[in-house]
Amino acid sequence: VILLCFRRYLLMALTSCLFGNTFGLSAAMDSKPNILLFLADDLGIGDIGCYGNNTIRTPNIDRLAREGVKLTQHIAAAPLCTPSRAAFLTGRYPIRSGMASSNGYRALQWNAGSGGLPANETTFARLLQQQGYTTGLIGKWHQGVNCESSNDHCHHPLSHGFDYFYGMPFTLLNNCQENKPPELDAALQAKLWLYSQIIMLAVLTLTAGKLTGLISIRWKIIACFTLLGGLFFISWYSSYGFVQYWNCILMRNHDVTEQPMRLERTASLMLKEAVSFIKRNRHGPFLLFVSFLHVHTPLFTTAKFLGKSRHGLYGDNVEEMDWMVGRILDSLEKQGLKNHTFTYFASDHGGHLEAQAGAAQLGGWNGIYKGGKGMGGWEGGIRVPGVFRWPGVLPAGTVIDEPTSLMDVYPTIVHLAGGILPQDRVIDGRNLVPLLQGKAQKSEHEFLFHYCGSYLHAVRWHQKDSGAIWKAHYVTPVFHPPGAGACYAKGICPCFGEGVTHHDPPLLFDLSRDPSEAQPLSADTEPLFDTVLRKIGRAVEEHRRTLTAVPEQLSVYNVVWKPWLQPCCGTFPFCWCDKESDSTRSW
Repeated sequence: VILLCFRRYLLMALTSCLFGNTFGLSAAMDSKPNILLFLADDLGIGDIGCYGNNTIRTPNIDRLAREGVKLTQHIAAAPLCTPSRAAFLTGRYPIRSGMASSNGYRALQWNAGSGGLPANETTFARLLQQQGYTTGLIGKWHQGVNCESSNDHCHHPLSHGFDYFYGMPFTLLNNCQENKPPELDAALQAKLWLYSQIIMLAVLTLTAGKLTGLISIRWKIIACFTLLGGLFFISWYSSYGFVQYWNCILMRNHDVTEQPMRLERTASLMLKEAVSFIKRNRHGPFLLFVSFLHVHTPLFTTAKFLGKSRHGLYGDNVEEMDWMVGRILDSLEKQGLKNHTFTYFASDHGGHLEAQAGAAQLGGWNGIYKGGKGMGGWEGGIRVPGVFRWPGVLPAGTVIDEPTSLMDVYPTIVHLAGGILPQDRVIDGRNLVPLLQGKAQKSEHEFLFHYCGSYLHAVRWHQKDSGAIWKAHYVTPVFHPPGAGACYAKGICPCFGEGVTHHDPPLLFDLSRDPSEAQPLSADTEPLFDTVLRKIGRAVEEHRRTLTAVPEQLSVYNVVWKPWLQPCCGTFPFCWCDKESDSTRSW
C-alpha cells in the first residue's frame, strides 16, 4: 500500500511539473472571471508611458501593460463619445443602432433629450447579468436617460443590464465649472445672445422714439414686440443659461444625488464607489465598468495633482486618472482578486487637438498619428490605447500589432462569462481570447469601417497573407488653418458639407509602412493600387447590404432640450440638491 501511494504521489508530481501551467490555465478558463473595464474619455494614444510618452507619469496603466497584453492597433468605432460608447456596449457599429448622426449633432447634447441607446439593443452588461454576474457602472454614461417622461429612464444604465449605477448620465463640459467659457453649442449661444441684444436694442429705440415723438407707433405694437422678444429670450436661456443644473448632475441608480455636481469631490466619490463595489461583490462574479470623466474638459483636477506634471492641467488630469486606476487595482489585490479578474484599459477615441486655452493645450496627444477627436478616418481620431491583463491566463509583456476594435470587448467578455451572442443581429466585434493568449496569430478582422457620424469616411483592409494594412479614405476633413492638422477654427472637424473633401479615387495608404498616413499611394507608386481599391470597394458594398434602416437617435428633435424630460431632484424647475455631503471622505 505504501509503495502504491508513493508511486501515485510520484506520478502526480511529475504530471504537475510537465503540465501544471496548462492545467492551471484550463482551470482558470473554466471558471467565470470577474471583469474590470476602464474607459478613459478623450485620452490620446500618445498620453501614457507604455505607448511611448516619457513625460506624463502613468505607472499604474504601464503596470497593466507589463503584466498583460498591449494592443498597438486598437480602433474605436467612432471618433466621438456617444457613438463610440454605443459601439463598445453593443459590439456593433453605431449606425446599426441609430447612434450615428447625419446632422451636426454627433453626440447627445442634454440629459433632457429623448435620444439614446435603444431598448432593443443588447449590451454586454445584459448578457453577463444573465450569466449570474453582478454588473456595475461607475462614471460617465452619455447614452441618454428618458424617452417620454422625466422618470421613464428608458435609456438609463439600469435599463441596459447594469444592476448598479453611480455617476454622470451625461458628460463633463466646461459648463460644469464656474468661470469657464461655454462649451455646449458655443457658436449657437453667441448668435442667440446677439439676436436677443438686437431685439432689446430695437425695443429701447422704439420706446425712446415714442416718448420723444420721433416715431409714430402704437404702444400695443411695442408691447407685442417686447413680449415676443422676451419669449424668444426665455425659450433659449431657460436651457443654455442653466446647463450646469440640467447636465452636470450625479445619479445613484435612479436618484439624482447632486444637482449641480461639485467637481472638487467628484473624483473621490467615483473612486470610493468603485472600491466599494469590488468589496461588496468580492465573492463574484462581477462586471465593473469604470467609465472615467477624465480627461475631458474642463479637466477639473484635485489639489493633490495640480501643477505636478510637465504638461500643465491636461498632464495633471491624466496623472490623477492613473492614480485612480492604481487605487482600484490595489483594491482588487487587497480582496485577493487580481488573478481572477480580466482587466481592460482603453480610451473611447483620440485626443481633442482643438481643445486649447490660449497657448495651453487642453486636449490629448495622439503620437505619430494624424488627426484627433471628431475625425472618423484619420488614425489619430480612432487609434487608442488597448491593454488587457489576466495573470496566469494571458501572457505578460506581450505586444500585438494586429488590428482590433473596441467592439471586440463585447464578444470577448461574453465568451469568458459563458454567454451566447445574440443571433438576431449583426455583431461586428470578434472574440479576442485566442489572439490574446497567442493561440491565434492573426486578427479575425479583415475589414474595419471608419464612420464619421453616419458617413463612411475610410475603410481598413487587413491583407493577412502579406501583412499589409491598406486604408482608403473616401472623405477627409478640411483643416483650419490649412495644413494645421486639425479644425482649430471650428473647434471640431465636421463629417459632411463644405468642411470635408471627397476623394475619387480614394486616398490610399499602407499603414504597415506608413502609420502616420503621410504619403498617399498612387497607381504610379503602388502596383496593387487598383486591385486594392476594387477589393475595398466590394467590401463596402457587402457591408452596406448588412445595414437596415433604424430610427436616428441623434436627430435634431431627439437631441434638443425638453423640459418635461429633465432629471430633477426637486420639483422642476427648482432642481438642486446635495445628498453626498454626509457620505464623502478623503481618498
